[in-house]
Amino acid sequence: MARITTCVFDAYGTLFDVSAAARALASAPGREDFAPHWQQVAADWRLKQLEYSWLRAITGDYVDFWDLTQDGLDWALERAGLSDPGLRADLLDLYHRLAAYPEVPDMLARLKARGLTCAILSNGSPAMLKAAVDSAGIGDRLDAVLSVAPLATFKPDCRVYDLVGARFGTSCDEVLFVSSNGWDICSAAAYGFRTLWVNRAGLPVDRLPGQPDSIAADLAAIPEMPEV
Repeated sequence: MARITTCVFDAYGTLFDVSAAARALASAPGREDFAPHWQQVAADWRLKQLEYSWLRAITGDYVDFWDLTQDGLDWALERAGLSDPGLRADLLDLYHRLAAYPEVPDMLARLKARGLTCAILSNGSPAMLKAAVDSAGIGDRLDAVLSVAPLATFKPDCRVYDLVGARFGTSCDEVLFVSSNGWDICSAAAYGFRTLWVNRAGLPVDRLPGQPDSIAADLAAIPEMPEV
């Protein structure tokens, strides 16, 4: 088996903490009414964002991922009985500036020091991804940020995974694909990538055709993997 030359990361939930916006606002002064709801809002927001991406990929009714993100938030806020436009605006503003998980900067720096190519492959729009990468200060540790936007579809459409080979000229077995989303990992494994599932929540493996090659609780150990 070829040695890994390229590490490709999903963005949201993998490098960037998708709950950070709701968590931060819950502790902000004057947001005491939101504090009891933030965990449910964060969970519903993420679930609907993903569900809408899958459904739009199936139907071909593409919209920008930022539109999906707003639609998911609106559903989550309505479910929670929260109708404050200022709350909505603050959450969306914070989502543009999501924090990276603590281990991310050092992990990427170690991979780059070892000569590996590092990239993001995400459903996110270019503007969303630039904002997150800039906010996290990791742009100098990435060789590319690949968005689905030019394809007008979403993962797990195999054309999204094609973007990696098209950009870097790699074969599938040279690529380590890393995601916190079980469905994304299974799809990438079925596509042919070598895969690491970041299973932060300790969930069961999805019953899908592809299966993860490796499972870890976070990203810190990637530079120590024997094949990297």
